[in-house]
Parts: sequence; C-alpha cells; structure tokens
Amino acid sequence: MIYETIVGTDFQKLHPKLQHRYALRSGTFRASGMMQSIETGAPWLQPVYHYFASSRFLFPESGTNIPFTITNTSYINESDEAVVYWERAFQFPHATRYFNATMTADLVNGLVKDYVGDPARFYSALHFSVTAEGSLLIRSGVQRAVFGALEIPLPKKFATRVVVLEGYDDTAQCYTIHVHMYHPHIGRMMSYAGTFTETTH
Repeated sequence: MIYETIVGTDFQKLHPKLQHRYALRSGTFRASGMMQSIETGAPWLQPVYHYFASSRFLFPESGTNIPFTITNTSYINESDEAVVYWERAFQFPHATRYFNATMTADLVNGLVKDYVGDPARFYSALHFSVTAEGSLLIRSGVQRAVFGALEIPLPKKFATRVVVLEGYDDTAQCYTIHVHMYHPHIGRMMSYAGTFTETTH
C-alpha cells in the first residue's frame, strides 16, 4: 500500500512479482530463503553490534549460506496511517538474529519513513525508484538517532549510506536481495545478499 503510493506510476514498471510483494494492501507477506553472504564491519565494531542486537537492529555475526525468513505485516495504526512492519530473522548456527523495522509513508516529501529496531533505535528516510530491469532500488536519505521520543538528526557526513536492490529471477523463480550499509568514516557496517521465495505460513 505505502510503497505503491510512494513509487507512483513507476510501480507498474516493477517486475510483476515485486508488484505483488510490495502492494501489501492488507495482510501479511511471508518468505524464506538463504543468505549467500552476510558481512559485518571492522572487529572493533563488535561491541556496537552486540549492543544493538538486543533491539533487533544490528548483530555481530557474519556467515555464508544462512537461512532466513521475512515477514511483512500491513496494518492501520492509531493515527490512521498505513504501516508495514518488517521482521527479518537470520538463523545463524548458534543464534537467531533479527533486523526489524516499522515503515510509514511521508506523502508530503514522497518518501518512506523507516524506524529500525524494536524499540526503534534509528530513523532513515528511504527513497524508492525502479530500475530499467524492473528491480526496486532503495537509497537512504536523512537519518536520525532515536532515543525514545527524542530523535537527534545526524549530519550528512556522519550518516550511514544504505543501498538496497531487490529483484526477481525468472529462471530460478525466486526473489533476489542485495543490501549494503556503508559509513564514510568507518567503512562497511553490514552487507548481505541472498534469495528467497514466498511461503504460505
């Protein structure tokens, strides 16, 4: 619902499977798959990852061939806004880690408001566009650190750059996902790449 509104007429240029996935007018989209690669950043960032793992945001593990699930739930909140709640669960050998988010639409600025974590620890404005191949490209914009009701803007030079590319492989009949989070002064914060298919439960 919110994604079709933000992308506008270009939504029809998405691969039909991506249109199905992101229409989400009501109900839930569930999928499972395999992350071929998950990479975190420098070793000295491990305490940061451990700290945020309890908020279902970042996590310290890296690995290859990691099973994962995605659950997207669409609902209307108490402010009568359309909301999509994301739960991403990564099944590492010794722990299940999460990367969760709550998204709503900013109709005035034509972007998606992304609050990451449970409870939210980080806000990012997300800009959506459609590639010539029919994939969905998402780039981060303005960011804020979140401390309960307090949100502190991050100067652009300190913001993490997030790029997401989601597509559909007709040959393999699966969704493809590539995510890269990069900080200009720290380097890679996290990246992952994998494939997944829709499930019924």
